[in-house]
Amino acid sequence: MRVARRSPPEQAALERAKARLDRLDFYPLPVRTDRVRILHAPWFFRIPGLRRFVGYELGPLILSKRPLEAVSDDLIVHELCHVWQSQHEHARMWLSYLYLGYRHNPYEVMARRAAHGQ
Repeated sequence: MRVARRSPPEQAALERAKARLDRLDFYPLPVRTDRVRILHAPWFFRIPGLRRFVGYELGPLILSKRPLEAVSDDLIVHELCHVWQSQHEHARMWLSYLYLGYRHNPYEVMARRAAHGQ
């Protein structure tokens, strides 16, 4: 599968986020970013149940409510951490939201820690 070419700002944002995640030891293999894209998708966040979010990970896609230039590096790190989690524990991660919810879900806690450099 061929991935559309990233813009220079998108490439730079992913490289910064990956560098931050590479310092963490959450998984034995580093996050793979070769197919990851950051897409400005404000329409997605109009879906009921998703309105409170500003970023969302769907496999190799990081969806953002705001244009890339208005997105913080912390949010990209958070969502790229979810990409990393999905690369290692896809089914377990997604199912965990059904029985553990959002706020105290260990995958959310891990992504928050990653965004704060812990």
